[in-house]
Formats: sequence, C-alpha cells, structure tokens
Amino acid sequence: MGSVGLQGTSGRTSSSEIVNKSGEELKEMNGEKKSNKKSSYFRKFGCLKIEENSKKGNAAETTGEPANPTHLVIMVNGIIGSAQNWKFAAKQFLKKYPRDVVVHRSKVNSSTLTFDGVDVMGDRLAEEVISVKKRHPSVQKISFVGHSLVMNLKIKDNCVQEKPRGKIAGLEPVNFITSATPHLGSRFHKQVPMLCGSYTLEKAAARMAWFLGRTGKHLFLTDVDDGKPPLLFQMASDSENLKFISALESFKRRVAYANASFDQIVGWSTSSLRRRNELPKRQHLSRHEKYPHIVNVKTTENTIPQHEISEAKAYDCKTFDMEEEMIRGLTKLSWERVDVNFSGSMQRLMAHSTIQVKGSFINSDGADVVQHMVDVFLL
Repeated sequence: MGSVGLQGTSGRTSSSEIVNKSGEELKEMNGEKKSNKKSSYFRKFGCLKIEENSKKGNAAETTGEPANPTHLVIMVNGIIGSAQNWKFAAKQFLKKYPRDVVVHRSKVNSSTLTFDGVDVMGDRLAEEVISVKKRHPSVQKISFVGHSLVMNLKIKDNCVQEKPRGKIAGLEPVNFITSATPHLGSRFHKQVPMLCGSYTLEKAAARMAWFLGRTGKHLFLTDVDDGKPPLLFQMASDSENLKFISALESFKRRVAYANASFDQIVGWSTSSLRRRNELPKRQHLSRHEKYPHIVNVKTTENTIPQHEISEAKAYDCKTFDMEEEMIRGLTKLSWERVDVNFSGSMQRLMAHSTIQVKGSFINSDGADVVQHMVDVFLL
C-alpha cells in the first residue's frame, strides 16, 4: 500500500523523508528543520507520515499502515501550549501501534487561546473531535491524552450518547489519561508548590487569577456566576445540565500521571487526586526497573456501584469544603495513579514539562514516562 497523506491545517501536502534510526527519536526531532518541512516519513512504519503547518508548527494527524485505523487518540496541550508539545509522544504511539491508531494533536486551543476559559476550550475541542472523526470513518474507539490544565475539560454531556456506557462522538471511550493536571484546581493550600505553602502568597495568586483570563478564574475557582459554584467544582459531579462525571465514567480506564517532586506549577496532591495525608511516603517510593522515573503505580477501584453517580449537592460557599467535595466526587470512579520522580535528573526543575517531553532536548528524561504511557495503553 502506498503512503497515506493526511491533511494539515493548510490543506496542502508537501513531504521530505527522514530515515528512522531505532532508539534515536529525540535526536531526530532536534535535527529537523522547522521552517521549510511540512511532513516526515518513518520508513520503519511503512507509510507512517506526519504533517504540520509550516508556519505554526502545529501537527495535524499521524497514522500508520494500513489506512483504516480503529482507534482515535486525541492529544491535548496545556495552558500556553501547542500541538507541538506532543510531537515526541505521538511518534511513540505510532511506533508501538502503527496499524491500529490515528493520533490527532489538538490545535484549536493553543497559546493565548488557552486563556479563554475551560468551558470555551471544551466546546472547541468537542467540535474538533467531531471533525477529525469525519475524516476517519474507520475509527471505532477514542482516547484522550492531555497535559496540565486543559485535560480538566472532561467531556460535555452533549457529546455523550447511549447511556449508561456512553459513547463520545459516536465512539467507544477507552483511555482518559492526564499528565501533571490540576484536577482540584490551584486554589487550595500547597496545590501550587512555587508558592511555598504560604497562605498569603496563595491568596494573592487567587486575586491575580484574572492575569490568565477566564481560565485563570476557573483554575483558582474564583468564577462565581449568578450564584453558581465554580466550574471545576461542578465538574466533580453531575448536575442537571452538565454530566461531567457520567462522561468520565464512560471510559474503560482513567489514568493520572503525577510528579511527586520538583513540579513547581502543579502539586502532587491535585495531579494524583489524593488528599495530602494519602500521599505515599517518599522514602517508600522505589524506581521501576524498566521505567526509572516511575516510582509508584497504584489502581484504586470506584467507591460506589457502577452508574450510580450522584447529582451535585446544593452549593454554599461559606460551609463547603470544596477541595474535599471535589476529591470525593472524582474518586467515586476508579483511577490508575502513576507517580513520577525526576530526582537525580538535570531536568528535574522542569518536571512539569519533562513528564510530557515537551521539548525533545531539554525534557528528554521524560521519555521513559511516555513509553510507560504507550506500553500500558488499552487498544
């Protein structure tokens, strides 16, 4: 079968071949020319091709051989990020599953567009998913892989069908994977490590949330419109119009990758969906033999019977412990928690980006974490 070209944002195709050398994906990425090449081939995968917008560097889609993949993988960047951030991970998915998946690195929420608010970004992502699905009629399953804030989007109820085991955009939901994501927001004590646990600094940061637009208000849970609770708080349960938990429940597995140390932006508790007194003792963490920066893997079962998801309680900002209520709501479902520690790495101070391999050179130590994500991925 000949090479399959996938349309990028420009609607045109242009290609140049890059010879793939096993085990040198990071070096290859560093050596690519960014300004005049729109696509690249990996001969090892037969017809694998990646196309990009030459001006913005935003990837469109990657697929393998044959041209009838059954599993759509949507990769979502974090705040002030772009599709380019997932370039390394996308290559690893295609290396592992060249015949089964099409990987789409979302491009509708990039750079300053990530300031528009979690709800607005969610609408854009939903429309993008539907558009991508139409271009790939053979896909039957869907998975999401996201870094940092944006994966708090979850999936809105208008995309979920056929309950109780719903479908998203007509596809079977399989993996919902987050990486260094502030599931509980950044408002609460010690959720933003760079603030050093200072209540004064944490309060000041919440007051400055507007600096990140509506997204900042959502992140610090300072958005209170018409007496409604903050959006992230609503997303921890089902309400009359928003069925976030039911949508999340429809996935076969939910996975949270969390930095146990050195992430100055997102704390271990919020990214791993644990109370601080539930965090493993660091001295008890041990490095994985195959994935040296993974120090703990644990799966917790859901705490309520399947499909019995409660509606949101009446909100009272004066009496509610929002952090506790959010943890209770989100952990009603089973989660796989993967704790990561870059202790000893020269890239440890950039842990928030290294866990994703956001940059192929300065964040390369996170390659084993990405490989773990790929190896345990449920097709």
